[in-house]
Amino acid sequence: MQHVDTLMQQAVTDQVFPGAVLLVSREGSLVLHKAYGVADRTTRRPVTRETFFDLASLTKPLATTLALMILVQQNRLGLEQHLGDVLPAFGAVEKSVIKINQLLYHNSGLPDYRPYYTDLERLPFGQRKEALHRLLVKEPLLHPIGDRVLYSDIGFMILAWLIEEIYGDRLDRIVSGSVYEPLGLEDLFFAGLNGPHPRELFAATEHCPWRNRLMVGQVHDENAYVVGGVQGHAGLFGTAAAVQMLLLELLSAYHGDPPHKLFHTDLVRLFFKRLPDTDRALGFDMPAAKHSSSGSFFSENTVGHLGYTGTSFWMDLNRSIIVILLTNRIHPSRANEALKEFRPILHDDVMQRLLNL
Repeated sequence: MQHVDTLMQQAVTDQVFPGAVLLVSREGSLVLHKAYGVADRTTRRPVTRETFFDLASLTKPLATTLALMILVQQNRLGLEQHLGDVLPAFGAVEKSVIKINQLLYHNSGLPDYRPYYTDLERLPFGQRKEALHRLLVKEPLLHPIGDRVLYSDIGFMILAWLIEEIYGDRLDRIVSGSVYEPLGLEDLFFAGLNGPHPRELFAATEHCPWRNRLMVGQVHDENAYVVGGVQGHAGLFGTAAAVQMLLLELLSAYHGDPPHKLFHTDLVRLFFKRLPDTDRALGFDMPAAKHSSSGSFFSENTVGHLGYTGTSFWMDLNRSIIVILLTNRIHPSRANEALKEFRPILHDDVMQRLLNL
């Protein structure tokens, strides 16, 4: 993995990202777990393997989807159920017939994104979540339900609302209590607006023009931030090691031997099954036929996800290979998009060395 290490060091030099942690494992054994660069350009504080990163949209598969899996496993929710049957607020609108699995597949017809925070920030904090729910109910569909895949933050904001409604609790407490704590994962958490850890343990993200400050230890995503930092599409923080431990539990369940028996094998296999002619599984991404960020050597039977802040994971289910890349590429600005070209190059290099290609 010497060449992989050199690639990562060069990426820091070339300002692909200020800092990163790369973790590679095969069949549960670590192949590489190393930190690079700085967590904060201002202080030059180095990244360590224990640095917490804003995982951004990794929240979707690693928090929201898993909470929903538990509900399905407990027969408290069905994937074919309609949204209007679960959330009465949607009962009188066209979105009422969206199925739960269509929200997970991103083929619900909903838009990808709306800057709700610009309206919500004008309200007292205690009124914002309810106001967000009203906006979600009113949001018009862009496409016929089930017609096409369009990656949607909005769909996962609705899923978070649905999960909280069924559980009767907040998403962060639900996920911690039902998934992270049983697995002993202390280093996966929603930081909220006043998290339990000091700033020095976090990688800095953007110097945000809306908030007029450097974001450290608080969620970068504005729509999540404005309602307290806990949402279905963003808000999760963690280390590469914690992400790997969670993925190993899912991988073991997929192969029929989960150490903690938290997730049933049949259900995990269902969630990891590709929707035909797409690059989506239920709540997870799968490699696209062309130009995948995973590169060219992961098998088709691979699940993963990307996060806007510069985070990603890919897990080859056939080969039991996991590659986790956590970076703060948007520090100090989201204008830096060099990671798009770097990701497939890195993943190809890792896989070629693992598979002796």
